[in-house]
Amino acid sequence: MDSSNLSELLRAVAEGKTAPEDAARSILQEPFRRTIRAQSSGEGTADDPGVCLDNHRSLRTGMGEVVFGQGKSRRQMEAAVAGLGESGEPVLVTRLDDEDGTWLLERFPGGEHWPAAKLFISKSPSKVTGSLAGPFGADKASWPNHGEIVVVTAGSSDIPVALEAVGTLRFLGLEPGLVPDVGVAGIHRLEPHLPALSAARLLIVAAGMEGALASVLAGLVSAPLIAVPTSVGYGASFGGLSALLAMLNACAPGVAVVNIDNGFGAAALAARLLAI
Repeated sequence: MDSSNLSELLRAVAEGKTAPEDAARSILQEPFRRTIRAQSSGEGTADDPGVCLDNHRSLRTGMGEVVFGQGKSRRQMEAAVAGLGESGEPVLVTRLDDEDGTWLLERFPGGEHWPAAKLFISKSPSKVTGSLAGPFGADKASWPNHGEIVVVTAGSSDIPVALEAVGTLRFLGLEPGLVPDVGVAGIHRLEPHLPALSAARLLIVAAGMEGALASVLAGLVSAPLIAVPTSVGYGASFGGLSALLAMLNACAPGVAVVNIDNGFGAAALAARLLAI
């Protein structure tokens, strides 16, 4: 249930089409609806995929529940997408491998699977211009580098994390820019993008290895910056831990840090900050 569903329900009560008791029951039963769908075959138990949905999250926080695909069975993913989609709103799934994304697209043919970002949406949100990937589904040369939010990567290997952030932002109705592969090994590559970076209201910076780009950018622009350490790097990067610790110890002020490879979390935080 989202704010539009709640408004419709209250309007129906006001017009005498729905009894107040029925409306109250509907609202009370909504928050944590147990989904017991069995539309697909083979995995899990016959009657319970083990998914307990939070249908009131959009009312409380302004953003509905998002499905974390990694580690879920296909039956669980289908049950979650179908249950959350009952309100008529699109559903976002993150951390999908190619096979599961293709499978979800077969189950929800009105959706979109973006393999490069490991994302799936059950249907195109009205807030999105074009597809979820938009201009970022094309060749890198055509990616826009400007927007209220600009996502920046230190290396090309950080792009999958950046695309998760970009796709989440587009799902939330924002139009981000993307500046890839401008890390400190060739810091001169930032210079052509500085006007767009300086004009942005907020930056998201994804970097692995030593994670220095976040601190560098925070010292160049006035916008707040969300740093995303990535698991890119050789052995002593410890799967992104070295970048995480470097970002937490950034000398430049105005840097917030999310978890390793968490492009989704960075995008969700950015959207909330811009909504203030």
